[in-house]
Amino acid sequence: MKDSEADSRSHKPCVPFGRIAVLGAGSWGTALASILARNGHDVRLWARRPALAEAINKTGMNGDYLADVPLPESLTATASIAEALADVDAVLMVTPSSTLRAMCEAIKPHLPDAAPIALACKGVERGTGYLLSEVVTDALPGHPVGCVSGPTFAREAALDHPTAATVAFPFSYEDRLNPEKSPAARLAMSLSGGGFRPYVSDDLVGVEVGGAVKNVIAIACGMMSGAGFAENTRAALITRGIDEMKLLAQALGGKRETVTGLSGAGDLTLTCSSTTSRNMSLGFQLGQGTARAACFEGRPVVVEGEVNSVSVTELAARVGVSMPICETVNAVLHDGADLRAAFTALWARPIEAEPYALELSLAHPSPNLPLQFGDT
Repeated sequence: MKDSEADSRSHKPCVPFGRIAVLGAGSWGTALASILARNGHDVRLWARRPALAEAINKTGMNGDYLADVPLPESLTATASIAEALADVDAVLMVTPSSTLRAMCEAIKPHLPDAAPIALACKGVERGTGYLLSEVVTDALPGHPVGCVSGPTFAREAALDHPTAATVAFPFSYEDRLNPEKSPAARLAMSLSGGGFRPYVSDDLVGVEVGGAVKNVIAIACGMMSGAGFAENTRAALITRGIDEMKLLAQALGGKRETVTGLSGAGDLTLTCSSTTSRNMSLGFQLGQGTARAACFEGRPVVVEGEVNSVSVTELAARVGVSMPICETVNAVLHDGADLRAAFTALWARPIEAEPYALELSLAHPSPNLPLQFGDT
């Protein structure tokens, strides 16, 4: 399209949400609440601990999670779910994936009818194999459910560094007739401002799969980086990890191309590039030989990829998708597999074709030859 044609397009007006609740006052929840408040919206940030809510309101800072980031004066924190949800137009849930169902039950009595719910957490529920949106739909029927996902480190977003993410909701027939009135468009408009730039998607499954799988792949990258390998190895894991995302997304009804966007390739690249990511950091420490209990200096840090390595591989097996990188990470984290032996076996798998349309599988010529780890 020519620039003149692009400039002449008519842009439909989109009304953002007014009052928004952000449930979860960790680093990402606080960053999202800060973005919304900076954009002029009435934001209530719910914190599980009353002391944290009080400190945020008193100091204008979240000293536990974003200690060096001043928060907008208009941002209000509360430890009362009822207060947080009173008369809200939309809800952002930023709680750990393992506690999502319990959180749904806790907010159910206070949630305004038909209020859209967007998830800013990532994963697959263990046991059911549900994507997190399916967990919310199951627990809270009658609410549009979507997600916000992308390559976003919380501190940078809170500091208003240029950041892009995807807002995804399924589109109803009415949404396709009037997309500017869809929950996805309205939430994207609410988040738009300053350095934060959202994109709108109707492929919720593809976006969610990217968010869940990338954390597991990031642990794999961390493991191999910690073991002494460098950029070739990381690039191989990222690229083949994207392929695992595509296969799972497609098997669940999502679009392969979604995985090449912000919520898939973008988020994976960021998470696999820095130990700022807890997933990458956990893998790095394990790759260096640190015992799991001693990682993060013994602090009980929640690492979503560690939790979801089980649920992702279980879901993949259920739908008949091979995800060897995720399976390797799960084996090391939960089945007692030796890290070096597991990754040696990963690299010695039969030689396959790229793309899959070329059907080929060749026995590896040296399946028992170990990888040359840093101290060998």
